Amino acid sequence: MNNYPESFDRMLAAWNEKDPDSIRAHLDAALTEDVYFCDPSITTNGIDEFEKMVHEVQSRLKGAVYSRISKVDTHHNLYRYHWAIHTDGTMIVQGFDVVEERDGKVAKVLGFFGDLPIAS
Repeated sequence: MNNYPESFDRMLAAWNEKDPDSIRAHLDAALTEDVYFCDPSITTNGIDEFEKMVHEVQSRLKGAVYSRISKVDTHHNLYRYHWAIHTDGTMIVQGFDVVEERDGKVAKVLGFFGDLPIAS
């Protein structure tokens, strides 16, 4: 059994969907209407902007594969996990997300790129 909502898998499926017309179906199943997304490169509000972002990123990173590369840690409707993006088997970026869930759907995604540096 997963320790996270099924909507997380649907959100990931949207990023990996090859058929542009099918992306929205994944997002409708995964996200709240007012979903907020923020990472170092973009901030979006609402499911329509999120869908636009997925299409734009897919057009820039042709053939990329998006995957969760860690287990999911959770408390108080908050979840964190590490992810990576690969192209032709080579990792091009990795990071982690902190996600807030509401009523089984993703309501907020706060993304970070790379690893945290070790304190010196």
